[in-house]
Amino acid sequence: MLENRSLSKIFFFYLFYILGLIYIIKPSYAFIPNVYEPNIKELKLKALSLGKTAEQLLYFGQTKRANQLAELAIQLNSKDDRLWGLLAETQIRINKLDIARKSLQQAQLLNPKQAKYWFKEASIDFNTNNIKNSIKLINTGLNIDPNSYNGYFQLGNSRIVQKEYTKALSAFVEAYKIKPSFWQALNNQGLVHYELNEKEKAILIWEKVLKIQSDAEPMLALATAKYTLNIKDEKSILLAKEALLKNPNYVSESHQKEQLWGSRLRQATQNLLKDPKMKNAVIQALANSTIKNGS
Repeated sequence: MLENRSLSKIFFFYLFYILGLIYIIKPSYAFIPNVYEPNIKELKLKALSLGKTAEQLLYFGQTKRANQLAELAIQLNSKDDRLWGLLAETQIRINKLDIARKSLQQAQLLNPKQAKYWFKEASIDFNTNNIKNSIKLINTGLNIDPNSYNGYFQLGNSRIVQKEYTKALSAFVEAYKIKPSFWQALNNQGLVHYELNEKEKAILIWEKVLKIQSDAEPMLALATAKYTLNIKDEKSILLAKEALLKNPNYVSESHQKEQLWGSRLRQATQNLLKDPKMKNAVIQALANSTIKNGS
C-alpha cells in the first residue's frame, strides 16, 4: 500500500508539472504576429477601385499618376481586360506606344469581343503612319461592332490619308448615319467633297455642320469654299476672321494638314489668308497660335 501511494504521488507530480509547462508555454504563441492575407475577391475590388481613381486622374490630366495606379491595379488583378485597356490609355498619353500596344493586345486576349481595344490599337498605327495595318484593325473592330460610328470615322480618316476619297466618303456617311449628332463625320464629308472638286456639295455640308456646331474648322472651310467661288464675297472674309478668333491654330497649314485637310483645301485657304483684308486677322492668329511658326 505504501509503495502504491508513492507511485501515485510521483504520477500526480509529473502530471501537474507537465500541465504547468503547458500553461507557461501556451501564452508565448500569442506573440507570433498574424499576417493578413486578402482573398481574391478583395484584391479584385481593390484593383477596380484603383482603376476608377486612375480614370479620374486621367480626366484631370494627371497622366503619370494615373499610369502608376493603373500599373498597380494590374498587379492586383491581371485578369481584368478593362484594367489593361485603362493602362494602355495612360501609356498612350505618355507616348509609350509600343508598350500600350502590348497592353491592348493583352486586353484583346482576355476579351476579344470588345471592339474598342481593336479601334484603340488602330489609332496607334494611324498616328505612326502605319495606315494599312490601322485599316486591318479597324475592320476587325467593325466585324465585332458594325454599329460603331467611331470605327467608321477612323476608317474614313485612314482612307483620306490613302487618298481613297470615295471609300472615305462612304465611311463618313455610315458614321453620320449611325450617330446624326456626330458633326465631325459630317464635316469630314465636306473635306472629301472638296478634294473631289465638288465645292458646291462641300458648301452645303459645312453650312449644315454649322447649324449643329459652331466650330472653327467647318467655319474656315466654308469661308474658303465660298471665297473660291466668289472672291469678292465679304461674308467669306468675316467668316474666316471669326474662325481664326475661335481657333488661331487654323492659320497654320501644318495644323490644317494634321486635321486631314487635303491639298486642294489647304492651297485655297492659303490664298484666302493672303487676301489684304485678312492681314490683321492673320497677324493676330499667328500671335495667339500655339503653332508659332505658322507654317
